[in-house]
Amino acid sequence: MKKVAVIMGSDSDWPVVQGACAQLAALEIPYEAHILSAHRTPVQAADFAANARANGFGVLICAAGMAAHLAGAFAANTTLPVIGIPMKGGALDGLDALLSTVQMPSGIPVAAVALNGAKNAAVLAAQILAVEDGALAARLDAERRKMAEQIAAKDAKLQGELLT
Repeated sequence: MKKVAVIMGSDSDWPVVQGACAQLAALEIPYEAHILSAHRTPVQAADFAANARANGFGVLICAAGMAAHLAGAFAANTTLPVIGIPMKGGALDGLDALLSTVQMPSGIPVAAVALNGAKNAAVLAAQILAVEDGALAARLDAERRKMAEQIAAKDAKLQGELLT
């Protein structure tokens, strides 16, 4: 199975990014997490992205706030799928990061999830990998069934409360 790289621009992103790592682990997807910066370590970030496929990665997740150039910098240096997690914070509370993540130039796409959407980034990475991995697709299907069962149980509880 291909690995997922979870890259954050700063250690301050870790409390949110942990959610992506936990979801990947729950789905039994191998991953690595690293701190790299599009601005402070541009050579190392470009090198990681350029060599990601050869190093066994199938999807890259990049979390960054404010200018949020990390996902775009990675996408510029690889043809692997890149998922951006725009991080809340800064003067615009994440709106700048969201816009920076989604406004990539033509031909250099970055998939974007919600502000601080680490869990969805991991699920999207899993869905991408599951295109070629039936066992992973089955685990994703099981997760969906589990979510549906949880909602049904919550609705049943609500209906019981309404009758009392």
